[in-house]
Amino acid sequence: MLADSIGQCNTKSTLLMTLLRAVGIPCRFHGFTIDKALQKGAITGLAYWLAPQRIIHSWIEVNLEGRWIALEGFILDQPYLASLQRRFPQARRFCGYGAATPDLSAPGVEWRGQDTYIQKEGIADDFGVFDSPDVFYARHGSNLSGLKRWLYRDAIRHAMNRNVACIRKSKW
Repeated sequence: MLADSIGQCNTKSTLLMTLLRAVGIPCRFHGFTIDKALQKGAITGLAYWLAPQRIIHSWIEVNLEGRWIALEGFILDQPYLASLQRRFPQARRFCGYGAATPDLSAPGVEWRGQDTYIQKEGIADDFGVFDSPDVFYARHGSNLSGLKRWLYRDAIRHAMNRNVACIRKSKW
């Protein structure tokens, strides 16, 4: 998942939390929903139509010198973000293609000892912080069930990852 940049915010948050805890860094899971408009372009066609209006989202918060810092900027990798910036060179406030930021030309994704964000502007519901992803999912589920869950697991996520790979490589 790390080497090929496949995954989405929830899988990447869970992995980051696991890695941080493995090296002794205190962290917690923050759960949300985002409006599906944030995903338009990254998710297209029937997959976009089938997506719930509010999509489960998460980031990790680390405790650094007694204060909690949100880490969400890692969700989109640099080649993907650079491709979006080439495609939308005049964009400031931006929502789509997996990003929702007040300034696409300079989103707050670089680590500087403070919060990093790339999707914060698309938050619909804030469910708060949790000690683990398992506790969050036990309470809030994945917001997909039945046929939609099967389609996402077996088809849509693969199509979405292919689309993201094409966007990442695009020179627009």
